[in-house]
Amino acid sequence: MTLKSWLKHAFAVDTNPNPPSEAELRLVERICREVVRRQMTIPAITFLEMARPLNYLGSQTMRFFEPIVVAIANAEDYQTFAKFLERRDAIDTICEQLGKIEQEAQEVKSTSSSSKNESK
Repeated sequence: MTLKSWLKHAFAVDTNPNPPSEAELRLVERICREVVRRQMTIPAITFLEMARPLNYLGSQTMRFFEPIVVAIANAEDYQTFAKFLERRDAIDTICEQLGKIEQEAQEVKSTSSSSKNESK
């Protein structure tokens, strides 16, 4: 193997990762629904976009604190989310899910407010 061919693939990034598992998607949806319920969608997306390069580091930090956190939190969900954050597309998936749930919430809010106006 020549140096040129080695360098060509030295920094290659897997562009077609396996899709997230059903458990990971359910957990992300649950977290995103809680963020939208608390009306923190914009700050959450802003934070996620700023921290995008650090998502793997964040997952490793979660792994470091795992022995302490699982004493008070659900161990399976915590491990699943830490594993999910190791993915390169984790932030994209979370942001897309936040946007989708926020849009659903806005539609429900607009239909409920229009039905209230009609009943008056």
